[in-house]
Amino acid sequence: MSREGSRRDATEKGHDDHEAMVINEIKLLLAEKRTSLASMRTGIAVFTLPLSVLSVLVATSRLYDFWHVLPLLVPLLGLTAGLVALGIYLVTRAVLRTQRYDRRIRIFECQDTAVAELLEVSSPESERLKQRIARDAPAAVRS
Repeated sequence: MSREGSRRDATEKGHDDHEAMVINEIKLLLAEKRTSLASMRTGIAVFTLPLSVLSVLVATSRLYDFWHVLPLLVPLLGLTAGLVALGIYLVTRAVLRTQRYDRRIRIFECQDTAVAELLEVSSPESERLKQRIARDAPAAVRS
């Protein structure tokens, strides 16, 4: 009897270890997602800086002659365009990474019911993903 009990304990411990590993992987993905969101926040800040500079220039345009300050405006507008491009890049990259992390978390949710109960997320997209995993799983088992 002690052997059977130790086998059950070993399988339960193996299941608990697997579940702990999955939860740790999800924690890692959530940490990466937070980093991506911080990058998005930085991109938004970088993007708004040139807009505020341009609004000040437009608001004070009556106080200077455009042709007289053109040598100063050209580098400023070039720097502004660069900051806008950098802001767009950071925000776009962050959005794409956030979506990728969400997709990976949904895959874990669909594969493990304990994780699904922990996350309590149910959306039409996750339901389609569950159906696709269920459909593809028999094909993977056969090969």
